[in-house]
Amino acid sequence: MDATPDLATRIDALLPQTQCTRCGYQGCRPYAEAIASGAARINRCPPGGEPVLAALAALLGADAEPVDPDCGPVQPPRVAVIVEAECIGCAKCIDACPTDAIVGARKWMHTVIASECTGCELCIPPCPVDCIVMEPDPARPARLPTADEIGAAAAGFRRRYEARLARRARDEAERRAALAAVARPA
Repeated sequence: MDATPDLATRIDALLPQTQCTRCGYQGCRPYAEAIASGAARINRCPPGGEPVLAALAALLGADAEPVDPDCGPVQPPRVAVIVEAECIGCAKCIDACPTDAIVGARKWMHTVIASECTGCELCIPPCPVDCIVMEPDPARPARLPTADEIGAAAAGFRRRYEARLARRARDEAERRAALAAVARPA
């Protein structure tokens, strides 16, 4: 198997970009790199389900196999919904969301932009009041999506995830610069 970055990029393009970490990696790109290098099997993506596994198998000339049940269930697309009456405004969900799909401010109620939510469920564990529930995604079919449908949604999710990473890196650089400026002797 060719472990070039090009192969990882082609694998990443087939993944649903939920950044859910169910595969055991910190996102879709690291999982794609692990597949490309031979360190991971192709069957660890529940959000992609059988359509993504079939596409990965075809790309890699491998046998299709069922999703590893240890990675979680395969289910139709879902989105997070915040039960507004129960939200205390802690903002822990905002910090956890890989695509900045949750908006709000500390001590204020938050809400999820459904069209930007990947359904990763990463916002649920940090919520101290369990006010986040997963519901069927109203914009996508209530069935497992096809590989083309996954790819169409994935492009937008990837852009939002990469924009979030860039924003966080920029914020960290600004924070470090501000600390360095304060630490400099006058």
